[in-house]
Amino acid sequence: MHSNLWWVAFGIMIFILLALDIAVFNRKNHEIRLKEAVLWSAFWISLALMFNVVVYVFYGHESALQYLTAYLVEKSLSMDNLFVFLMIFSFFKVPQRYQHKVLFWGIIGALVMRLFFIFAGITLINKFHWIIYLFGAMLIYSGIKMVKDKETEIHPEKNKVLRLFRKFMPTTSKYHGGSFFVRIDGVLHATPLFVVMIVIETSDLIFAVDSIPAVLAISNDTFIVYTSNIMAILGLRALFFALAGVMNIFEYLHYGLSAILVFVGIKMILADLYKINIFVSLIVIFSILFISIIASVIDGRKKNREPQKHKE
Repeated sequence: MHSNLWWVAFGIMIFILLALDIAVFNRKNHEIRLKEAVLWSAFWISLALMFNVVVYVFYGHESALQYLTAYLVEKSLSMDNLFVFLMIFSFFKVPQRYQHKVLFWGIIGALVMRLFFIFAGITLINKFHWIIYLFGAMLIYSGIKMVKDKETEIHPEKNKVLRLFRKFMPTTSKYHGGSFFVRIDGVLHATPLFVVMIVIETSDLIFAVDSIPAVLAISNDTFIVYTSNIMAILGLRALFFALAGVMNIFEYLHYGLSAILVFVGIKMILADLYKINIFVSLIVIFSILFISIIASVIDGRKKNREPQKHKE
């Protein structure tokens, strides 16, 4: 899986897909409707699963299971990003027709950042094996913290990177179509749309601190870790628009994500003493995610029935 040819082929595939996305399918800024979002979500998930088949054919079932498990972990944890994106867009009152553009360029930044984090993480593990215990402890701590911080509000205006940026770059108070920058009286200004992208990028950076060590607990193959990460992230935009209207029903998802982080943290710490089978890991992670979503849906239906009973 370390062949340069595979890296080049994957890079070309991603470049072509993103080029088609921005230059053909989403050339004009428009509001992403539910049907379009669902179709794109199905496309990205199908593509990720087809790539999984390619991994299976050329590198066997162990690598394929690692890819699928890593993809599921990243996809699960990225669900938390969706809630943050929704809060950021609401806070900055981003028009719906420009939200896709912000997320698209946010993905481009994520591609670069994730590659750096993954190579750095694997290099550290190979040189300093004891760091897997630190990563494992970080994941367990993050999982517990996720439950405690469930009701914590997001304050985009307190973003330190954003505050630093505003000291060096003047910003406009109004949106200027889909532009990130405009010239006013000969001076270049950043628009609120670019400000939103900065907040989105820094949010992804924070999430990567949890998600990358979690995926490294599944595999130490750089290609497996990176491709599963990217395939999960690529479908994140479509998933956001598909679930934007119903995110509030996933009340127990936080607990599921917390349990997944704790599980992979324990898996990482115990790696030298007892290696949990990758198939078992896949079943556990899928079960936790499935149960948390089903519990959220059932509880949501119960709460919807309560007002009706009260009326009667």
